[in-house]
Amino acid sequence: MKNLHRFLAFLLIFIPVARASEPSAVLKTPTPGIYGELKKWHRVTIAFEGVECSEKGDPNPFLDYRLSVKFTHAASGESREVPGYFAADGNAGETGADSGKIWRVHFSPPETGEWMYAAIFVAAKNIAVEAQPGEAVPLNGNPLGAASGKFTIGETDKTGRDNRARGLLEYDGTRYLRWAETGNHFLKQGADAPENLFAYADFDGDFKTDGEKDKLIKTYKPHVRDWKNGDPTWQGGKGKGLIGAINYLASEGINTFSFITMNIKGDDRNVFMYTDYKERVRMDVSRLDQWEVVMDHADKLGMYLHFKTQEAENDKLLDGGDLGVERKLYYRELISRFGHHLALNWNLGEENNGQSDAQRIAMAKYFHDQDPYKHNIVIHTYPPEKQKIHTPLLGEKSELTGLSLQGSNPDFGDVHRDVLEWVKKSTEAGKPWVVAYDESGGAQKGLTTDAEDAKDPDGKGNHAAARHKALWGALLAGGAGNEWYFGYKFKDSDLSLQDFRSRDRWWDYCRHALEFFSENKIPFHEMKSDNGQIGNSPNGNEAGYCFAKPGDTYVVYLPKGGERDLWPEGGSGYSIRWFDPRNGGGLQVGSKDSMAGGIGNSMGLPPSDPDKDWVVLVRKK
Repeated sequence: MKNLHRFLAFLLIFIPVARASEPSAVLKTPTPGIYGELKKWHRVTIAFEGVECSEKGDPNPFLDYRLSVKFTHAASGESREVPGYFAADGNAGETGADSGKIWRVHFSPPETGEWMYAAIFVAAKNIAVEAQPGEAVPLNGNPLGAASGKFTIGETDKTGRDNRARGLLEYDGTRYLRWAETGNHFLKQGADAPENLFAYADFDGDFKTDGEKDKLIKTYKPHVRDWKNGDPTWQGGKGKGLIGAINYLASEGINTFSFITMNIKGDDRNVFMYTDYKERVRMDVSRLDQWEVVMDHADKLGMYLHFKTQEAENDKLLDGGDLGVERKLYYRELISRFGHHLALNWNLGEENNGQSDAQRIAMAKYFHDQDPYKHNIVIHTYPPEKQKIHTPLLGEKSELTGLSLQGSNPDFGDVHRDVLEWVKKSTEAGKPWVVAYDESGGAQKGLTTDAEDAKDPDGKGNHAAARHKALWGALLAGGAGNEWYFGYKFKDSDLSLQDFRSRDRWWDYCRHALEFFSENKIPFHEMKSDNGQIGNSPNGNEAGYCFAKPGDTYVVYLPKGGERDLWPEGGSGYSIRWFDPRNGGGLQVGSKDSMAGGIGNSMGLPPSDPDKDWVVLVRKK
């Protein structure tokens, strides 16, 4: 190994041509080279020619070889070591190949200018997940298992909600994630269901016919019409349903969706990275290439990817819940193939209640240590235990940076209270968590369809309660946003959903909330819950909520409209404006234009529909 490092000190094998990947197809890297747009925050892929292997061959290409690539910026010296992976023929998503000699690495460069890379390729039993010396194996024709080169990165040319315009979404030690390029903080609204999003008929693999709940396989036929010319497909037009579904969500202003990546023995049993249902250490390369097509498209639409890595039914499937060979490999493959995406979190487990604290701490540490981008690491709560089970993971006791909350109240009455509790607990522990409410409303009901909600009188249905207690309840408690769970009782549920338009009206409410914060430049990252300002109990709910940056900005949610007093700080005057959370639009003037600070004072009445829910923005003049 010493000779290998000496060789790297002077070896410089240039790969001169950077190939732009095709925007409407699987990433094709059949020969060694640098692929992609060489721009800041864009996916840069380097393909190497390594050992000829097959998914089922021996040695195991996923365990018994390790490709690691160190990227170093020539001027700043910033460096990141990124794991590589076996890519079969370099075009497996199109060809369905399970063998080949192409090995790849993905990198999202955080700086412009010249970058150098140095790759090392070694072999030994289980070397991919165990720290040990290995034997060098040829890489790009070099018998010492090394390759190096350089490339130059220009400024991003993307705009709008494309993640490549905003950069890496980072945890910066506060309650909200922040975009590295723009510095803006992030709030999310999106879909928690279906959790089996990737149980998709157009993906490769025999999971569709293996007898394990095959009836839950999806086509997303209602969303084929949402696919657009130029959007990605694979294998002659496959993928239009799922790509169209993501297009639809983006068109509704939604900016996140979640998906489980391993549900063997779980609720669905059709989603996993392995070659078959019983396999634990061999991956289906072509299917994972197709997953990457979907995620790459989602990046361009500004989506935050919520990876649910396991669920309650299988949290001990790999290594009995320990961090052993199987679990390390699973995580390494996730990181190497998908960690370059700019906006995501690693969720250690949906309804995670079966593993020990020591196992959870070990999982979080592995993700933290292996992920070169240090993405947000969260864990999903299980309702009966959510008040205590994750307390031992607070602060510096673990590498967790967030919490994915689940509720059990069908009326959403637990949301505001739960967010307040975990924001307070994590802040007091010295490391504020990014607290999101990702499953609310109870298992059977969740968020109902628009059609079901329409059966209830106006203002008294499921959506009205969710808008009040869950949507605005989470945001005005200091939560980072919501994902919406669809209960088992109705069509298009958590496992059966094929059509996101079943909640078309609901997505409008989510978009209105996000637009309120962004278009009015609400400094939410500097605000905290202060329900006492409107004479309410700390836990809010029936009387509404107040979110405050004292002396500057107050956001008040009134579930039944009406007139309410506020006690803003200071002697300066404040403007009073009203926002309609049901219909969106610009700020409106109610019965009062302004109010004084330093005393209790009425905010007046809303501009219309005085008995319906309203948001009041009180801001220092």
